[in-house]
Order: sequence, then structure tokens, then C-alpha cells
Amino acid sequence: MGYVGLPLLVHLAEHFDVIGFDINAQRVAELASGRDRTKEVESKDLQRVDVHYTSQPQALAECRLIIVAVPTPIDPHNRPDLSPLVRASRTVGEQLVQGSCVVYESTVYPGATEEVCVPILEEASGLTFGKDFTVGYSP
Repeated sequence: MGYVGLPLLVHLAEHFDVIGFDINAQRVAELASGRDRTKEVESKDLQRVDVHYTSQPQALAECRLIIVAVPTPIDPHNRPDLSPLVRASRTVGEQLVQGSCVVYESTVYPGATEEVCVPILEEASGLTFGKDFTVGYSP
């Protein structure tokens, strides 16, 4: 729940039931207490929305729309480091249920969602893309 995911979470929580997942339990506790040290979202905005914050991946199984917003750093040769995206895809895939949609909100090269993320989601979930779940990405 960083500079992309947190504002999106707060906006969506104004209209939908939302689970805010982060692998960092300290970040989860901070946000659950209504504070954002990054100042991406003001405390008053965090406190006015009803969000279930968690660092427990099992909570993702309750979601039918999962938005993945992870960083895509570049290496010294300006190549994208997809390891955060790969780890996030595995975590999501392990909890993915039939009928879900996974949307990637990360800066990646064209085709990365289909070539990198979808195979991981299929392997981790045992589900089939296009039949059991769908994916999308934010351009």
C-alpha cells in the first residue's frame, strides 16, 4: 500500500468493501491506526473509510478483484527488475479463486502481464486464464 496502491484503496473504499494487503505488517499496523508516514493520504481520509488492513495473504481469497500495485525498479542497465511483480503474482495466485480478476497497476513493458504474470497465476492457483480468471493492466 504505497504511493499508487494506497490512494487507490482509499478511493475504492468510498464505494466498495476493500481489503488492504501489504507484506509489511508494520505498514499494515500504521495504516490501520489511521497514519500514513509517506503522506500520500491524509489521516482524515484514512480514518473516514472502512478498510480491512492485513498482512495475511489468505485474506486475498475473499477478493474477486485484486489490484496489484508493486514497484518495478530498474537495474544499473535500465532493465526492469520484475522480482516484486513475480513475488506478488505468486502470492495472489496462491489465493486466487475461480471468477476473480487480477489487475496489474505496475510499470512494465508490453506483454509482461501475459508473458510473466499469467503463467505464475496459473501455476500457483491451478486455474486457467480466460476460463477461470481474467487479468487486466493499467496502461
